[in-house]
Amino acid sequence: MDGSHHLQQLTPSSSENSSRSSFSSVRETNLAQTFTSTKVSSYSEVLEEAVEDQPSSPPGSPGLAMATTTLKPSMQFMPPLTQPNSRLHGGWCPAVAADSFRGWKQIDVRGRLASRSFGDLQTFKIVWSTPTPAPKTKDPERPHPGQSLIERLPTEILNQIIDHLVLDVPPNGISARNVDLMSMLMTSRTLHSATLNALYRNITIPHSRIFRKFLSHVSVNQELGTIVRRLDFSHFNPTAMFSTDSERATTQNLTAETLLQCLELTPYLREFLAQEHIDRDIDAKVLRKLFFGLEQLQGVDFCGCSSPKFKEAFQSILLSDWPHTLTITRLSLHKCIILPSSVYETLLPRLGNLTHLDVAGTRITNAALMSIPHTARLTHLNLAKCKLLTSDVVIDFLTNHPAARNLVYLSVATDARSHQLLDEDDLKKLIPVLPSTLRSLSLKGSRMAPAHIDLLRPLMKHLEELSLGRRLAIKDIHGLFTPDENDNSNATAQWTQTPRTLKYLDLSDYLPSELNLNELFSRDTSIMQRSSAPLEVVEIAEELYQRLSKWPALHQIGWTVRDFSSRAWLVRLQGSERRDSGLRSWKMGASYWGMRKVPVARAEVGGMYGAYMFQRAL
Repeated sequence: MDGSHHLQQLTPSSSENSSRSSFSSVRETNLAQTFTSTKVSSYSEVLEEAVEDQPSSPPGSPGLAMATTTLKPSMQFMPPLTQPNSRLHGGWCPAVAADSFRGWKQIDVRGRLASRSFGDLQTFKIVWSTPTPAPKTKDPERPHPGQSLIERLPTEILNQIIDHLVLDVPPNGISARNVDLMSMLMTSRTLHSATLNALYRNITIPHSRIFRKFLSHVSVNQELGTIVRRLDFSHFNPTAMFSTDSERATTQNLTAETLLQCLELTPYLREFLAQEHIDRDIDAKVLRKLFFGLEQLQGVDFCGCSSPKFKEAFQSILLSDWPHTLTITRLSLHKCIILPSSVYETLLPRLGNLTHLDVAGTRITNAALMSIPHTARLTHLNLAKCKLLTSDVVIDFLTNHPAARNLVYLSVATDARSHQLLDEDDLKKLIPVLPSTLRSLSLKGSRMAPAHIDLLRPLMKHLEELSLGRRLAIKDIHGLFTPDENDNSNATAQWTQTPRTLKYLDLSDYLPSELNLNELFSRDTSIMQRSSAPLEVVEIAEELYQRLSKWPALHQIGWTVRDFSSRAWLVRLQGSERRDSGLRSWKMGASYWGMRKVPVARAEVGGMYGAYMFQRAL
């Protein structure tokens, strides 16, 4: 076995590389409704080593034999200068262009190099020299330094081009990061300046050592801190570098003091994305800096932050002298279950430009909800599992409040086992007032009746995601995909001509005893038939997944099953048809269907945010 073959065996293939995501997190993959999750913060880095140092034909093959016979008649003996008549000394070289011969490596046989001896010739300095080439003349069309076409582009366009080289998700702690951008820094002054903007605009912190390096760098070069627009801790993994909290505390990499120092060095910050793994490092000084000291801050996410220290920090700043208005337009307190109601009653009245609000699982009150200023223009609103809200106030807000007239995403879902927000009469009042701009609606946990199908049917022309409540039968749900039998022929024809837009249907509220599978896949109902297109994902209860995953006939009717953690989906097989990736502008970077958390930054979803959005149960 030669050396090159041995190297080829050691080269890892792309199939052997694993794709791992953040601690207790989820990341979307290329397959429909398919996700990966591990407990280690790492992302796949493909290592490709091309080892090609041998001829295309193996030794002894006809191709090599032909090359050998081709060399023999083209050789020329060169006698030594001191003994011109000697046949013992001297050397052989190609007969053609003998004066310019540089070594055996340069012999070209059928497009490949036939010998490996040039390295040996270099070792002994035994090479043939060539006459000094004529100096190259400069190409008159070659631009002067700094005047190439790409360097003369406007800064806005150049930034858009370079942004394609930026990775939203962080690599693991070993692999080199943003190698392509590092190369562009050394290209020219113009590209150096534009690349710095791409490198420092959005900072993703996967572990505390990266945070320390970033902080040290901007402390020395403070002008770089003015470039930063986003600090993203959604991928932060406390166990990536340290196995225990005491080890992490000893290093003092990420603390409340260093985090405050970082915010002081990034005065033009627009998005701050935190999560439960750093909530103990957010004290009152950090919160004051975020709410009172950053004039351009627009997006804040405290997803899952519920430690006692975080609660104490928020309560302490409630006594501060708050400004009349705040600059924040996108706010997420998703599953901040420990914060008192006074936090929402203090924050929300000051958000006059609010567009995104996620308070799922919090202690928001009726008074806090109604205190949202009339100047706000909400497009995303998540009120899931807010047990202190009452149905009459929620309906009144969605019906009459000016801020709720252009909603795109709305969730009023509840866990029916512990709480119910909307009953039959409430839904009769709510559904007719929902705006035509709505694309995602969750009524999960509500008490529904067959009469609600007629109210929901018009929404099928603009909704892309729909989560249904309880107490409906398959024949009732079937009515969502068929025209109303009571309509006249003209109304029926008009409804049929307008295409449906529904891509995702959530039936996870129904247990196996409540959802008849024979009726679900029956030809008499259109839910799982081709006529229900463009429907491609149906979420089901986990118990149903266990039964359907063992059903071999599922593929024959054009569906398959996917599951992730506590969620399961029926996914339509596309065959030769091109699958809809699910990417929509209103999802702000998230693909696929059924997200349960409102994004506040336009970025690829992963880490802890992916876990709350796709993995965890309602």
